[in-house]
Amino acid sequence: MKKFPNILVCCAVLFIYFYAEVSRALDANNTTAIGPVVVTGVWRQGELLIGKAPPSARVELLGQVPVVLEDGRFLFGLDRDAPHQIVIRVSLNGQKWQLQQPIAPRQYNLQRVNGVEEKYVNPDASLTARIAREAKLIDQARSRRDLNDAALKPFAWPAKGQISGVFGSQRVFNGVPKRPHYGIDIAGPIGAKVRAPQDALVTLAEADLFYSGGTVILDHGLGLSSTCMHLSRVLVKSGQRVKRGDVIALIGNTGRVTGPHLDWRMNWHNQHIDPEPLVRGKPMPEIH
Repeated sequence: MKKFPNILVCCAVLFIYFYAEVSRALDANNTTAIGPVVVTGVWRQGELLIGKAPPSARVELLGQVPVVLEDGRFLFGLDRDAPHQIVIRVSLNGQKWQLQQPIAPRQYNLQRVNGVEEKYVNPDASLTARIAREAKLIDQARSRRDLNDAALKPFAWPAKGQISGVFGSQRVFNGVPKRPHYGIDIAGPIGAKVRAPQDALVTLAEADLFYSGGTVILDHGLGLSSTCMHLSRVLVKSGQRVKRGDVIALIGNTGRVTGPHLDWRMNWHNQHIDPEPLVRGKPMPEIH
């Protein structure tokens, strides 16, 4: 009987240790539960998060209902300017759960870009119709809802070069404040290969858009898309399927640019996502 308290103490210590280890593991994985749904990722502006839910569950957030695959996986993204708190609603078999989730803000740099042609800073009224028409093309290309699950697979850099622009920077062209920069700029020589960062369906392949020049949009599935801009040559066609690593275009200096580079952007529906966390720590492909 004298040993009984010692056993209790040992069990209590083991329980506390186990609970602490589990808590640390959950924190390390940034795992959040909303009823039967588990979300993994960083709740921060510009991030992409992955969820797991019963296949028949309905998840609502940011005005969207993410597609839940048969195995229960889904994803969603947080915009550059996502509010500091969002509401996630989950329903399953008549039961409902709700979570008010804080979103960590990010600090964005102010990037001054000089030497831009005046027509790209203050477009003439005669260009308004063209700009509007091309914006509609881009919106339509990003509105596709391919059920390909490539969006949940590891991504790769689409090109190699020096990072000359980062996600979220507020752009000032020739002293005139403009929209934020929603992608990563990879500086490289004209003609360097641009590769598909992951399997995708090509939903746009245009050689000469006003702002973005040569442009390719790739639908990775589940509402996630990549946009590759300022290309000197487009090597794919709309409707074509490509594999990760396939050459889809060549780096150029078309559209609103001051030098040759690839502008790589990602969107989850209408949310602007930072591509960098998806390829952080991964080597860039060789230039050849």
